[in-house]
Amino acid sequence: MSRSRLVANTVAVAAAVVTLFPIYWMVLSAIKPPGEIQSLETRPWTLAPTLDNFTRILGGESFDRYLLNSVVVTLSVVALSALVAFLAAVAVTRFRFRLRTTVLIMFLIAQMVPIEALTIPLFFLVRDLGAVVPGVGLNTLGSLVLVQLAFSLPFAIWMLRGFVAAVPESIEEAAMIDGAGRATVLWRVLFPLVAPGLVATSVFSFITAWNDFIFAKTFIISATENQTLPSALLVFFKPDENDWGGIMAASTLMTIPVLIFFVAVQRRLVAGLGGAVKD
Repeated sequence: MSRSRLVANTVAVAAAVVTLFPIYWMVLSAIKPPGEIQSLETRPWTLAPTLDNFTRILGGESFDRYLLNSVVVTLSVVALSALVAFLAAVAVTRFRFRLRTTVLIMFLIAQMVPIEALTIPLFFLVRDLGAVVPGVGLNTLGSLVLVQLAFSLPFAIWMLRGFVAAVPESIEEAAMIDGAGRATVLWRVLFPLVAPGLVATSVFSFITAWNDFIFAKTFIISATENQTLPSALLVFFKPDENDWGGIMAASTLMTIPVLIFFVAVQRRLVAGLGGAVKD
């Protein structure tokens, strides 16, 4: 093994250890008894592992509801973002129209604006919109889906634009010569070719929606039954003493769906990062 390769492998292993250590400590704290978590003698292991924290969390009346809310919001954002981003990417790539470059630049600008700077304006916008459109006002899951969708689309459209542009137009023209209509070419020819790109953008949408705390805490004010898992973690932060066992156990359970999603889309994600069409 060459010296450069050895150095690269060493750096990769060190980066993996630094990245995985917080996850290891989270799981370790979740299976520690309360006395050991609060002990001043910190150990990277536990002498008496227990699942009491998980049992207490799963036995609660609200955890299942919060989990369902997070799943509904996240899957809705992922599905709608993929559909709208695909159609928009095709439009800005295959069609020529005025201000097309301006629209693309606006996508980038929208992605650069900090979420914190838009939270209050979005709060009033969602409040007023809820009076006109049922299901998307304050204290509804629809408001979370709508706002998360607005923040996921600029990145998704910009990224998918490259995948659509990588598909030769001659493929679509050949399909149309064979008698395929525009809709058939769009869904049966172009869509499968850019599917890896859709997976890559879906990962971003999934993580953004699943880990959202600011919007969930801002827009869900009084309807506690519509809270999602990140905002529900505040239940374990108490004035006198924080329930660190419950916090770590709930955080571990929140991480499991993300890991499952990554494992399910791993191959397509790698293909998407490498390109949509190969010679």
